[in-house]
Amino acid sequence: MKKKSSFFKILSINIVWLWLGIFALIPITLTFVTSFLTQDPNAIVKFALTLSNYWELFNHAYVSILIQSITLAGTCTVICLIIGYPFAFTIARSKSKHSSLLLLLVVIPFWTSSLIRTYAIMAILKAKGILNAMLLAMGLIDQPLQILYSYLAVLIGCVYDLLPFMILPLYANIEKFNEEYLEAAQDLGANWLTTFIKVVIPLTMPGIIAGSVLVFLPAMTMFYIPVLLGGAKNLLVGNLVEYQFLTANNWPLGTAISVVISLLMGAMIAVYWYNSKEKDREELA
Repeated sequence: MKKKSSFFKILSINIVWLWLGIFALIPITLTFVTSFLTQDPNAIVKFALTLSNYWELFNHAYVSILIQSITLAGTCTVICLIIGYPFAFTIARSKSKHSSLLLLLVVIPFWTSSLIRTYAIMAILKAKGILNAMLLAMGLIDQPLQILYSYLAVLIGCVYDLLPFMILPLYANIEKFNEEYLEAAQDLGANWLTTFIKVVIPLTMPGIIAGSVLVFLPAMTMFYIPVLLGGAKNLLVGNLVEYQFLTANNWPLGTAISVVISLLMGAMIAVYWYNSKEKDREELA
């Protein structure tokens, strides 16, 4: 019986390693190697090693797109944190029977394709959409607001699409929060603002960092939201990668951008790992 159990365990582990090797390790390795090759107009790549793809990333146009992407992703992360933190805190600390329902409402958007949700945002924000129709009916505006195909529309779309990624890590972290710390702070004479800044925020920082990572990186690399809601006027890093692969046929430059993004993701995960507690690290591992 033990031999069968041991055989099944070894087989399962080998299958997992095989899966990761084929669908994770090999693609990552190919991406990294391709980033050092040369563009070939007649083929995918030319097998000639070069660092020019990485040097080209310092081009003013690419740097501008990177700065715009970081600005949008950072703004989206801050807005999601401002909206998601009170919501997650309320759900996690609520003793009501409706807390599970509220959490379900957060998860429900995952059941629908993000592309479909983006089209729904378009229906709301367009000149003859739901939002303008409501504002006109209430007499708050005299003519439709031109929100669609703007930076604001892209920001709204990113926040709407990524807000659950902020709420869920915060909820998981706040749910484990020990209320005795709040009682101790009150006994020591701290008001609610001091308690929130010096007790609540430091203890929920791992959740804040995890949610920020899960929102910031997708916000930088999403390519369909800027195209649909921004009218391709607000290019992000994801649009740049898509352009290099599908239009410019410059796979080495596209993979170089992807490698840089992956390194950025690794750095942010390292920051989360460093700021998490030992127990959280064990759970993450």
